[in-house]
Amino acid sequence: MIVRIAVSALALVLLPVASSTLARAEDSMEEAKAVKQEGGKYLDADGNPTYKIENGTVDWYTFSGYRRYHSDCHVCHGQDATGSSYAPALVNSLKTMDYATFLSIVAEGRKNVGGGKENVMPAFGDNKNVYCYLDDLYVYLRARADGAAPRGRPPKHENKAQAAKDAEASCMGG
Repeated sequence: MIVRIAVSALALVLLPVASSTLARAEDSMEEAKAVKQEGGKYLDADGNPTYKIENGTVDWYTFSGYRRYHSDCHVCHGQDATGSSYAPALVNSLKTMDYATFLSIVAEGRKNVGGGKENVMPAFGDNKNVYCYLDDLYVYLRARADGAAPRGRPPKHENKAQAAKDAEASCMGG
């Protein structure tokens, strides 16, 4: 519960920063371009986590996001984020969804009712296997949505930065 509150608070802090992009036009590789790096994590011009893919090699966080997505998210959202009969294709959703909204939905969940159908995204704010890797998931899904990352397991990836190892150990309690 405390973790869910912390993640929700983070989303609320980021919301004013991202509010100009809440109903943004489609994300693009140009908007997602990495302009700086902090501890192996790439950030776009707005300070949001982003991917870096060069010569078929993905950054560590994109690779980690691929792994995390396929351990927890693909059951509902389909292989490679392409959707299913009961959950949307995240390759489409992330084209116009900003970072703060993504964090909020994953942490708190969401319920959509319409057209005689009810869709429920469960809250993952208490699941360490998800919330410890929210940035990784966002980066991977953003890369898929922008068309920068193809379907399937990335063949090559950067090494895991020490900062990523430290953050993981801290979050997972190790």
